[in-house]
Amino acid sequence: MKNSKGSVLGLFLIACLALVALPGVAQAKPTITISGSTTVAPLATQLAKGYIKSCKSCVKFKILQGGSDIGVADVARGRVTLGMSSRIPKPSDPGGIVFNEIAKDALCIATHPSNPIANMTQEQVQNVFSGDVRNWNLVPGSSKSGTINVVVRTAASGTQDAFDKIFMAPKKTFSGATAKASNGLIEQQLERDPLAIGYLSLAFQKGVHIVSYKGVPCNLRAAKSGQYPGTRPLFLVSRGAPTGAAAKWIRWIRNNPRALQIAATSWVPFK
Repeated sequence: MKNSKGSVLGLFLIACLALVALPGVAQAKPTITISGSTTVAPLATQLAKGYIKSCKSCVKFKILQGGSDIGVADVARGRVTLGMSSRIPKPSDPGGIVFNEIAKDALCIATHPSNPIANMTQEQVQNVFSGDVRNWNLVPGSSKSGTINVVVRTAASGTQDAFDKIFMAPKKTFSGATAKASNGLIEQQLERDPLAIGYLSLAFQKGVHIVSYKGVPCNLRAAKSGQYPGTRPLFLVSRGAPTGAAAKWIRWIRNNPRALQIAATSWVPFK
């Protein structure tokens, strides 16, 4: 009887091992859920597609937009695997989260194409976006007259936070400005409003005029060389150090030649 039981047990173990090894039996793929910055989202989407192709569909992605503060809050509460942020950490951010830089972006001052201002100094930018200067005929290089329509991002936006720190400090953005929830919505506003001025990421420049800042053009070449003074880092935020599939993806983003090539199309790749 002992031998009989041993044989049955041996056959059972072999059958289990064979089942695990069968190539036709699908294994559950990990899913990386992501929320946050509308600036980081286009980059994260392209990097996710590149990674899926590179690792032969080893992981799934679910990417939702909503603003940097939402991404930071979601990952801190465990609602998502990673948060997207286009701003640096704040003292008020929840404890235990890690900002993993994946690239850099540039913020560009932009106007309607019919108002092709060549350049603005920091003082001029601050005067316009603070509301101290309210008429276009007081802005050097403007071809317009009339009230300036200032367009900014909403308070939850990392882009708004970055703009305040890089361009505006110590001044504050005009409280009467029109606030938009994404780069795309600012782009649309500037396309249709000849009296508007706003700011955009490098990846959103269709149908608008880009103004040089401090004598330096806001383009990819100037951002990559470090000459343009309006760059900021982009992050994937994790709850603690990234682990598992998320850690593998971030390592791929930072080191893989294909990932760096993807980032270089509209952003400054990680160094």
